[in-house]
Amino acid sequence: MSQSHGARAAHSVRVYRAEQIRVVNGANLGDGLSFADDLVLDDIYRLSPVAGLHRLSLYPSSEQPFAIAPDTEIAAPGADLHLDCAVTFMSGDGQTTEGLVLVETDEDGGVAGVLFLALGAMTPRQDYALVGISREAALQTFAQVACVSFTRGTLITMASGAQKPVEELAVGDRVLTRDDGPQPVRWLGHHTTRAAGAFAPILIKAGVLNNSGDLLVGPDHRLFIYQRQDRLGAGRAELLVKARHLVNGDTITRVEGGFIDFYQMIFDHHQIIYAEGIAAESMLVDTRTRAALPEELGDRIGQLLPSHRKSDHGDLEVHEALLDRPDLAELLRKSSRG
Repeated sequence: MSQSHGARAAHSVRVYRAEQIRVVNGANLGDGLSFADDLVLDDIYRLSPVAGLHRLSLYPSSEQPFAIAPDTEIAAPGADLHLDCAVTFMSGDGQTTEGLVLVETDEDGGVAGVLFLALGAMTPRQDYALVGISREAALQTFAQVACVSFTRGTLITMASGAQKPVEELAVGDRVLTRDDGPQPVRWLGHHTTRAAGAFAPILIKAGVLNNSGDLLVGPDHRLFIYQRQDRLGAGRAELLVKARHLVNGDTITRVEGGFIDFYQMIFDHHQIIYAEGIAAESMLVDTRTRAALPEELGDRIGQLLPSHRKSDHGDLEVHEALLDRPDLAELLRKSSRG
């Protein structure tokens, strides 16, 4: 079992029980999705029509195992969780779907359960051929899901007040931050991925949160809200809310389909900056996202980790229970205006 994690913030992901994704044709006929050693390429899988997504809360780190957090909906709180492998499925129309096989273990190290984190949409009764298995890519892929990412075209407020597209930023450029004024960018990242599942960006239409233009960000990107009135009942004025919790199917939507360019930026400390005129966080270097950073950063990662840990705004993040309401975006917009 993992050690105590004190006041560390837990991360949550939505997972399937692996037993609900079974082989319908191939060497492992009838078996559920399992460990890398048991998987056979070209086996055909289907998602059960009764399969459901469950919230898995965990304390991630740069090394395994992770620990399952107390507020999880699935698996045993306190148990160890291992990233076994990354897998790639291909459907009949040639579309690929990636995902991660997660293994929960008990106190004796035995397997207590196998879970699947799908990084793309999966449809019941659809055939999925297993075309890729990778142990090496699992930790990096899991880290990329948590990376705070802006999308191409997002306007960032510079120290001068000018608005600059995120893709035009360069290391050393000075960006306006909420807490520390102008700060130089220390690292910029970019990757292109399919806009599906855990990587489908969230579109916040202009004006919905008092933003000047449409804002398209990664689903786990946290937006900063200052409440002049505590309409949400959080007990404080300053809040951080993940974009995926704001989705209402109308003015804030999940955008699926095609490919998306994601951009990340790192400062000496975790910062709140301004994107399309509203406050949003920069990338936080922590025990989960560290694995997504390139090896060439070397010792610089070690320097960033303690400074980011101290400047993390995690205490401002709102508990999911307060966010489960259809009028959330409108409520936050009104509360920030007074």
